[in-house]
Amino acid sequence: MPPRLPTPPDFRQPLGRAVGILHGFTAGSAVACDPGVPVLAALVAATDSGSGSGSAASAARRAVAAWVTTVGRGPGHHALYNSGLAGTLVGLHHAAALHPPLLRLADRLRGHLLTTAGQRPWRTEQVALPDYDLISGPSGTLLALYATSPVPAQAAPLVDHLVELCDSAALPRLRTGPYENDPDLHWLHGRINTGTGHGVAGLTTALTAAVRRTGPEPRLVRALRRTVDWLVRQSFTDDRSVRSWAAAGHDGTPPAPGPWPRQAWCYGNPGVTWALWDAADALGDERTAAWAATAFTTLADAYDPDYHLYGELPADRLGICHGAAGVLAVADAFARHARLPAAAGLRTELLRHLEARLPELDEPTWHPGLLGGTTGVLAALLTAGHGASRSWLTCLGLR
Repeated sequence: MPPRLPTPPDFRQPLGRAVGILHGFTAGSAVACDPGVPVLAALVAATDSGSGSGSAASAARRAVAAWVTTVGRGPGHHALYNSGLAGTLVGLHHAAALHPPLLRLADRLRGHLLTTAGQRPWRTEQVALPDYDLISGPSGTLLALYATSPVPAQAAPLVDHLVELCDSAALPRLRTGPYENDPDLHWLHGRINTGTGHGVAGLTTALTAAVRRTGPEPRLVRALRRTVDWLVRQSFTDDRSVRSWAAAGHDGTPPAPGPWPRQAWCYGNPGVTWALWDAADALGDERTAAWAATAFTTLADAYDPDYHLYGELPADRLGICHGAAGVLAVADAFARHARLPAAAGLRTELLRHLEARLPELDEPTWHPGLLGGTTGVLAALLTAGHGASRSWLTCLGLR
């Protein structure tokens, strides 16, 4: 049994709820290698350091010690999420804030990821999601490397691969190949995914991060310009006057008018509009940045939690990937970096919405993962509402 907390946390507040989740965390409750627990632990410990109580930092250290025992239990792929090695690297980096010797393990894992990147094991035609995307592919691996240290020249193969995928305006290399008989992804077979988690928007965030860190190399700028232009061409206005994106490119036939309630980090607006605004900002493209800000404002002005947040499970309604926490994180990024009044208003609305629903984090269907779990919700709340560190947001393509 975990030790008794010296001072019971106030579960009505995000920090208290975070302390409670960290206090109750055991290796058996983990999504193996997921970065959520160490990300939240580092945020909590840093927040507690200013209060002088020490109880939150103690819970954070215990949670990190339990999380470290899950390292190496994942499937061994290089994904940023889904228990992959890039996510493990992010987790180790944040865990090292509480236990610095873990930096040595993080350095070894970083070296392994860079060595494998040099072999360029990804397809460049008839691709699958792990060949390019943020959640399971090299876009996410690149973001993980950027999130944890200055990236050496050995990371160039990751950038080179993403640039090669974008060598034509229509992005034909990003058409998927292996999903014709897939029970879950057959809808994507032969099409191009638009979203942040699995699509062009996520790849765009990785290219943008590369431009910011390596400078505006012409080939990199051309690739980023192509993804931006392609995403703009795929947009349409839904029946609530929200600038929207379907899950896959429309191939010249815009979607029929109708409801498009899925507006989240992973698909639609706001995830795509942030990718566009941040890319335009990195490129110095004021026109596209203004277009993206206006597109986001159409969502902020029409946002209705009862309509846009749906699903049977709390994670669908509240988590980062599909739910309110992801929209909050994007609204916060727009408010801070684009100084967009509509974003600040939506941020306030979603902070209230999530804080009123903190008891739902106790539902047994939740796991402590970052993208679809309790730790992500609380990390978003602490960062957007309580001034906690923003360093972990790189793993969402945000800043």
